[in-house]
Amino acid sequence: MISANLEWVKSRIAEAASKAGSPPETIRLVAVSKTVSVEKIIEAHEAGAELFGENRVQEALEKIERLGQDGPNWHFIGHLQKNKVNQLLGRFDLIHSVDSAALAQVINEKSLARNLITPVLIQVNVSGEASKFGMAPNELESALRALSKLVAVRVEGLMTIPPYAPDPEKSRNVFARLRELRDQMDELGMEGICLKELSMGMSNDFAVAIEEGATLVRVGSAIFGDRPPG
Repeated sequence: MISANLEWVKSRIAEAASKAGSPPETIRLVAVSKTVSVEKIIEAHEAGAELFGENRVQEALEKIERLGQDGPNWHFIGHLQKNKVNQLLGRFDLIHSVDSAALAQVINEKSLARNLITPVLIQVNVSGEASKFGMAPNELESALRALSKLVAVRVEGLMTIPPYAPDPEKSRNVFARLRELRDQMDELGMEGICLKELSMGMSNDFAVAIEEGATLVRVGSAIFGDRPPG
């Protein structure tokens, strides 16, 4: 089932990329493996999933430990607390969820101490939804200017999570706004800031996200099936 689901997701990605005029290979799939067993992660990896996204630090580290250094690549996509930063460093290829300049400062300090450069995305709360993490759109420029001075953090793009809606079209404006914000920030030409990545779109709306410029889509239930809440 996982193999068939993965093929379906990949075909939808290719279809949406074609509709957007983007080469399918420019869209990367992050298989969201929160609460998914190591055995199912191995099954998905063997079926062709290359990137896995985890939301919880401890759960992620246990899986990475079990699968070893030669296992899949990992992205951290959940809310990150400052006191957990040190545990993540060097274990993830990308952190999607840097939601404040203060968190970026902590990542920079801890990375410097370990002689690392940590790639991150900046989480933007485009919709202004109170339950979502992320900086407000009007805070983004000043935050990026501050982050441009950090030598051990490499900003590679932006991330957002829209309010959940059964109709994926209701998320389109949020995705379009993140792309517009990225373009506006790019035009400022801030040294040390690269915004090539847009992480947006999940199982119910990733096709719309790709049409609006997503380069990373975070898909869980469409690959692994529904999982327990929490």
